[in-house]
Amino acid sequence: MKLYIEIDGKTRSVEYTPGANAVKIDGVDMEADAQQQRPGVLSVIMDGRAWRVVLEEHEDEPALHLAGKRIAYRLDDPRSLKARRAHAGGADGPKAIKASMPGRVVRVVAQPGDLVEAHQGVVVIEAMKMQNELKSPKSGRVAELRVSAGDTVVSGDVLAVIE
Repeated sequence: MKLYIEIDGKTRSVEYTPGANAVKIDGVDMEADAQQQRPGVLSVIMDGRAWRVVLEEHEDEPALHLAGKRIAYRLDDPRSLKARRAHAGGADGPKAIKASMPGRVVRVVAQPGDLVEAHQGVVVIEAMKMQNELKSPKSGRVAELRVSAGDTVVSGDVLAVIE
């Protein structure tokens, strides 16, 4: 099984076989074993070192506690449709932020030239009496902003481009 874990903006690939005492991180083989001590607490041995890992499951920002540090992460399972869409084309090059449904632009959060972080809000649209904040797919600079507050958009319209 192959997963992608993003920590501090860097994506790492992790391959493992359930039941095997090995894992491959970014193509490097390592001996590994993990046992759940209780829900949310793992005992992990990697390359002969033992670690206690405590999982903090929050929908907005899951994190793990390891060696006295809190490390936020994002886990992408390539088997999920959402993960495949998020990774389409990789992180390099310009990425468009598109309207997912018809609506009206309520607010523009970022302006052309602004630096944005991955998952930072760029444009807010209102559709079906609900406001949806559309976020940057990657860290970068707002290269284009194609809408302004009050504009009407249809599904698939490119609202902004991040490079």
